Amino acid sequence: MLHRPEDLTQLMQAANRGDAAAYRRLLDRLAPWLRGIVRRSLAQMNRGPEEAEDIVQETLIAIHLKRQTWDERQPLEPWARAIAHHKLVDALRRRGMREHVDIDDVAEVLGTPAPQEEAAGGDLARLLATLGERQRRVVEAIAIEGRSAREVAVELGASEVAVRVALHRALKALAAAYRRGAL
Repeated sequence: MLHRPEDLTQLMQAANRGDAAAYRRLLDRLAPWLRGIVRRSLAQMNRGPEEAEDIVQETLIAIHLKRQTWDERQPLEPWARAIAHHKLVDALRRRGMREHVDIDDVAEVLGTPAPQEEAAGGDLARLLATLGERQRRVVEAIAIEGRSAREVAVELGASEVAVRVALHRALKALAAAYRRGAL
């Protein structure tokens, strides 16, 4: 069954207000949509579809856990697509597959960024500026550059645990800065 984009957005809004039936309908529509996105992305990276279901399930779990962070004034699809993309990248990293993917090759799957998404790069820089130098370096290295905590620990002369704690605290500080409107 095809759905209109506003259907998913409206279902998520109702689900966030506690409508369990709307949440079930949302998951019923969201899962096949995500499956298609993930399978197309895997195919464009010359990967088989066998990994898709795990990635879709991880994406659905992340959406469930973070659904209160979604801005209800925005359509749901770009937010859900971004989560799926990050879960896909995470899955490929876990398997030790580091390949360069040209953005032009996946642009159709990712869609055209909305004007507010294009401005997000500047917002990110302003948010990162709220952190101390060490925390900013940890966030940039791990979350943006995709390096491992072990690599960053060696570079900073710290333990891997210390780097993970610094990352956790930095992400918490970034979330607080975002909520305060530090942009």
